[in-house]
Amino acid sequence: MKKKNKVVAYVVATTCCLFLQVSCQSANLPVGVTAKVERVVSGNTIEVTLEKKIIEKVRLLGISAPDLKQEPWGIAAKVKLEELLKNQTVLLESDVESQDNYNRILAYIWQNDILINEKLITEGYVLAEVLPPNIKYQERFLRGQEYARLMGYGIWNPKKPMRLTPKEFRDKKR
Repeated sequence: MKKKNKVVAYVVATTCCLFLQVSCQSANLPVGVTAKVERVVSGNTIEVTLEKKIIEKVRLLGISAPDLKQEPWGIAAKVKLEELLKNQTVLLESDVESQDNYNRILAYIWQNDILINEKLITEGYVLAEVLPPNIKYQERFLRGQEYARLMGYGIWNPKKPMRLTPKEFRDKKR
């Protein structure tokens, strides 16, 4: 009986130590700037109000949304982003580059601990497009895209797949 009590005590002590060790570690919480979403421009661009009450355009990092004229996927991506973000307060997390060639802020969008960029990919509304040096969530995005593809969600629907990438679609229209 004494041997059994020692084993139980050891297991309890080890479990408590592991619990304390894990609870003392800092979580990898995103760091960024909060902003209020004013308008969704497309499946990968939003307008936000920052602290100074200035409206800025934000391009979501790591994704490529179908062009709005790319029926029905472009509008579907925009509508989904509106459902998720319209009039919401979000956290804008940057990566290596902070602006694109069009002077839009480049950011990962967080809302209530959900990485919106990843959610759009995983649900099949957009493609993962990880462009160095902005690769912070590359693995998550690529796994999310593979999941959406295997599940046949959105642009990956085998009955009505998106045939051209957004870039191919825009190039063809020129």
